[in-house]
Amino acid sequence: MTMAETRTRVEIVEVAPRDGFQVVKEFIPTARKLEVIDALAATGIARLEIGAFVAPNAIPQMADIDEILAKAKIPASVRVQVLVPNAKGADRAVKAGVKELSWVVSVSDTHNKNTVRRSHADSMREFEAAWPSIKTSGVKLRFNLATCFDCPFEGRIAEKDVYRALERVLATASDVEVAICDTTGRAATNHVADLTAGVVSAFGSNRITFAFHGHDTYGLGVANAIAAFNSGIDVIDGAAAGLGGCPFAPGASGNTATEDLVFAFEHMGISTGIDLAKLLPAADLAAACAPKDAAGRLRT
Repeated sequence: MTMAETRTRVEIVEVAPRDGFQVVKEFIPTARKLEVIDALAATGIARLEIGAFVAPNAIPQMADIDEILAKAKIPASVRVQVLVPNAKGADRAVKAGVKELSWVVSVSDTHNKNTVRRSHADSMREFEAAWPSIKTSGVKLRFNLATCFDCPFEGRIAEKDVYRALERVLATASDVEVAICDTTGRAATNHVADLTAGVVSAFGSNRITFAFHGHDTYGLGVANAIAAFNSGIDVIDGAAAGLGGCPFAPGASGNTATEDLVFAFEHMGISTGIDLAKLLPAADLAAACAPKDAAGRLRT
């Protein structure tokens, strides 16, 4: 019996309102974003990444995050998280009343410098210095380790570098969800299986859990998500209509489409808790915000 055969549920985290919208060059009106967010929140999704507290000049699409948080009609049953790249963003999020932070640092030094203009080591030191005081607010932490498999500038990432970064995170935050991220979508399925199985075996506990964040650049998004699940990861990111990509990772295309993930897992007998009949029109709304970037297979 495999690990997957003993588990009957997976949690899909919807990231289109953040990762999906952040690469759209033309500003999406706040009202349209809210329409998409409200529709996604009504699908049975358990968690939404609603936006990011970042510098507006870096990612202009996230400039309305405070208004989004104030006006979104999200059921109490849906967990809301926001992405932050540094202590300033985390502080802004806490002051805005956010209860769950998704802090991101890239394993790749070059990618981290392109993203936040700091070395990997500097970003880690900032997190280590800031988190002890920030956690007193009671916020939950998810830590996104970007470029765990591949970097658009450095190529394949050494497994030892992922483990070293993970060990530093866990030395500071003992109660955390860590997302293992395939930022470029170049990870081979066996690479995903090996790395995710390794970190779950080495570090997983009732206080340290893992998520997988993938992209569908080369059509491996669903396969890689299933590989991560089979390795023991119960939380998988997706973006409605396959929107997204990293503005600091040349060549990376959208996230794995949420609707494709829901179909695949439900087809395997793994419950997502998401109503596909409600998700598909919500994904259409998301796609209409960026029709040239929309992807996924289930809607087409």
